[in-house]
Amino acid sequence: MNKAELIAQIAEDTGLTKTQANAAIDSFTNAVTNSLKKGDKVTLVGFGTFSVSSRKDRVGRNPQTGAAITISAKNVARFKAGKELSETL
Repeated sequence: MNKAELIAQIAEDTGLTKTQANAAIDSFTNAVTNSLKKGDKVTLVGFGTFSVSSRKDRVGRNPQTGAAITISAKNVARFKAGKELSETL
């Protein structure tokens, strides 16, 4: 499912227009992004938790030459499914 399909599904389920559903999805993603930038977690009970994890420097390989390269440390977004979501799948 892509964003356009999600917008159409939300609009159909809620009776909102596609423009309103798009605004709701954009607001949600912006709120999650801003919280993660601050280092906070976003927990939706029964669905899951979005959080930030730190990755350390690590050694990788250049696929063309096979030479060892250093991959820089960075923060990455994580999602852990909640109990209800996990049981549904």
